[in-house]
Amino acid sequence: MAKICTVKQIQKLDHLAIDQYGVSSMALMENAGRAVSEEILKLLKRSKGRKVCIVCGLGNNAGDGFVVARHLMNADLAVEVIVIGDPKKLKADAKQNYDIIKKCKVSIRVAKRARERFSDYDIVVDAIFGVGLNRIIDQPYKGIIEQINTEAGRVVAVDIPSGLDGTSGEIFGSCIKAYRTVTFSAAKKGLYAKKGPKFTGKVIVADIGIPKMLFKKI
Repeated sequence: MAKICTVKQIQKLDHLAIDQYGVSSMALMENAGRAVSEEILKLLKRSKGRKVCIVCGLGNNAGDGFVVARHLMNADLAVEVIVIGDPKKLKADAKQNYDIIKKCKVSIRVAKRARERFSDYDIVVDAIFGVGLNRIIDQPYKGIIEQINTEAGRVVAVDIPSGLDGTSGEIFGSCIKAYRTVTFSAAKKGLYAKKGPKFTGKVIVADIGIPKMLFKKI
């Protein structure tokens, strides 16, 4: 039977893996980003598309997105990254992966308002907010999410569609409408509750290296 967790449970799972078992947080982020990139490559193989835009916020979800960008660039895709906000505010693992893709010469733009064109891409990757979101989405995030929903053909969400409550299935004012959601370690309860199914598309649960025995502790 597939494991389904609340947000608090999945956060506890991550903390146990990192703090008590010594699993590297960078390794988890690397595995997460690679899992998303592999799903994208499967989708593009069927459609022969080559252009991908990865839209990132400033948290750990963005770090996953930067890893996705590197793997897709290595696969010779045309990759562009849009960061919403000041990249100087990135921290820890997300900042490290941002610095890596800068050195790799990935195309990066900073967006301060909804003025990007998302219809030009075969896939748009949503790496804006993760499961830690707990507030109503404001600008410029709200406008950019609505623009992605209007213009993008297919959206792949990283862990959870940005704007969806991972436990309740309610939305925080605005929410990405995904074609695929690649979620990590276990499915989040909110993907299947209330409004969740309207925004998630097909859900793929990816193993990112959390020791299985930790599930008994949560």
